[in-house]
Amino acid sequence: MTYSKRETERKYEAPSADDTAWLPDLTSVDGIASVVGEGPDELDAVYYDTDDLRLVGASATLRRRTGGADAGWHLKLPLSGDSREEVQAPLSDTIPVTLRDLALSRTRGGELRPVVRIRSTRSTQHLVGPEGTVLAELSLDRVRAESLLAKSTRAAHTSWTEMEVELAEDTDPALLDVVDRTLRKNGIDRAHNPSKLARALEETGAGTGAPRLSQERAENVVPGSAAEDVLGYVDAQVHSLVDLDPAVRRGLPDSVHRMRVTCRRLRSTLRTHRAVLAREVTDPIREELKWLGGELGAERDQEVLMERLDARLGALPSELVLGPVGARLRVWNVSRSSEARQRTLDALLSPRYLALLNSLTALTKQPPLRRKAAGEPEQVLVKAILKEFDQLAGRVAHALELSPGTERDTALHQARKAAKKTRYATEAARASLGKPAKRLGKRVKAVQKVLGEHQDSVVARDVLRNLALAAHAAGESGFTWGLLYGQENAMAERCERELPTVWADASKPGLREALVH
Repeated sequence: MTYSKRETERKYEAPSADDTAWLPDLTSVDGIASVVGEGPDELDAVYYDTDDLRLVGASATLRRRTGGADAGWHLKLPLSGDSREEVQAPLSDTIPVTLRDLALSRTRGGELRPVVRIRSTRSTQHLVGPEGTVLAELSLDRVRAESLLAKSTRAAHTSWTEMEVELAEDTDPALLDVVDRTLRKNGIDRAHNPSKLARALEETGAGTGAPRLSQERAENVVPGSAAEDVLGYVDAQVHSLVDLDPAVRRGLPDSVHRMRVTCRRLRSTLRTHRAVLAREVTDPIREELKWLGGELGAERDQEVLMERLDARLGALPSELVLGPVGARLRVWNVSRSSEARQRTLDALLSPRYLALLNSLTALTKQPPLRRKAAGEPEQVLVKAILKEFDQLAGRVAHALELSPGTERDTALHQARKAAKKTRYATEAARASLGKPAKRLGKRVKAVQKVLGEHQDSVVARDVLRNLALAAHAAGESGFTWGLLYGQENAMAERCERELPTVWADASKPGLREALVH
């Protein structure tokens, strides 16, 4: 069993943990009525990582800690700003499987072993509001760290004193800024290292050469080149994939959808920019991204369908709902959702997925650049965008020439895919092309939205027909299913009428001409 919380804190240098005369009176801070101290705790934490410190390189930590109120296993994952998500599991002798799996996208299957032991004598002060609510904790730590890695190049032990201010979960983050200003005015500086582990590794030399998930630029990339833009976008998507992995494993809302879209963005970018990145390297990666997106797609498609059909049914007047329609819909969803969910989890635990993560890491660190990679973004990236747009234009024109029906539905779906590729091409170019790329991407997104609504209607109609057949076979009324089918058919017709207008907006020559001026 695990427990998760959001941790928002800042660390500071502390001259002493014994004599606190240097610490300002924080009741002068607006909103803090009193400061209540607690006796010291003895904390003993062993941090785990791979031999090449992949968790550290991804700004994550895994520790087993005894002492204090939250003894147990703690996996900390980065969020935005000063926040991290801390996933806790009960104390045990071995790493909990749940936490090991949640760290998998960062360890990429590397063996976890103890790397640092950190013992702290902690004194805590509660910063309390006017109504007696604890707003934050100020902790003074006397730290003793010991490297457990044989590659330490300096002393195996180090020690220091530090202070941290951590907000309670429901406290306004603005309080942290106010406390920060007060501390700095009194000569208390922010800590140089983001964590105790980072400082311990630095001061013992054990962290020398630790990998970084994010790099400013691979060594063979020319500054200001097309490759810099493309790889910057690819790197951001790889980050997203890694960050979303724990959320998908835990079934957090919208996580499967976002991870699937990330796979699509990566696939599309690697295809669009074959002039920058050698396809003999990127094509196999694209195939694996297609596989992963397909595995995630089963769960995501079921989510979308159920939300859509449930909303449609809920909007009907009760007198139009004939028979056990809601019950049949729920039974259908449970049977499909369970299977789709297991498919997602199996994929994320597979050696194939780990191999994909390793391939993506290698791609960003040692990109297979082609000759045009060093070219000007304004030339290389514009050419790629226009090529994708031309394919989109051809797909839309073909679909609009067809009569309504199955063939046209298929053609509109292909146009939707082309719209996504064009949009992603504009996203990768925004760093250099700026507003013109953003404007074109926005118009193409509108086309994609109409086509997406049409395709969702196509899929929904197929499901509704099958549910109607099952209801008829069971002797139930098919009236409501037919009514829902008719609504979806009307929605598809509306999208087909709307498409020429949104396409006319997206295909204005000035949008593309602005890319080259």
